[in-house]
Amino acid sequence: MNIHKKILKDAGLEHLRFHDLRHTFATVSLQNGVDVKTVSSMLGHYNAGFTLTTYAHATRQMQEDAAQRMGSFMTQAM
Repeated sequence: MNIHKKILKDAGLEHLRFHDLRHTFATVSLQNGVDVKTVSSMLGHYNAGFTLTTYAHATRQMQEDAAQRMGSFMTQAM
């Protein structure tokens, strides 16, 4: 049994592909303010664009947060 399956079994978790964990790690990291270059480096990718294209999908909350930040910036600028 490989180590990934053993960890899941010992934790009482259902089967989950290792790739799914990488995807979740990338998305959650970006949602919590970790910059894409750092996430890309941690995943061992050659550039940040590959990380964004492959793993990170903008969530609804990320879109709302970005809109709110830009709205605040525009209000202050005016």
